[in-house]
Amino acid sequence: MIYFILILFFVSLISIVFMIGRKMVLIKNGQSFVQEEFSFEIPYLKEIKILTSENIKKYEHLSLVLILRFYVRAINFSKNKYAEVKNKIRNRINQSQTSGERPEVSKFLKMISNYKHRIKEIKHKIKEEENT
Repeated sequence: MIYFILILFFVSLISIVFMIGRKMVLIKNGQSFVQEEFSFEIPYLKEIKILTSENIKKYEHLSLVLILRFYVRAINFSKNKYAEVKNKIRNRINQSQTSGERPEVSKFLKMISNYKHRIKEIKHKIKEEENT
């Protein structure tokens, strides 16, 4: 890699020396090295600017419309799916309540509720004994 960089450096150095040498030969012969002036002005630059600005405005408007359309469709899609899921959940809840089936409670919650009832019974017995 370093050899490649060194080769490029020396090639560019030699080309610069060659260009300066040619200019020196022209100056010695009495010729000026600036022979012609080049104009870099583009005659239709104003038209190009106008066309590009119009195209940019057109595509900007088109992209804005597409983004808003996608946004509205996404919102409507999500609302519809939310309503469908909500209705499915309601139907399942209503079906389970009408059939008389109660959802099965986990064993852990049953044990805790049993312990609470026992504690209440014990407290009630203690209060009765203190009152008598």
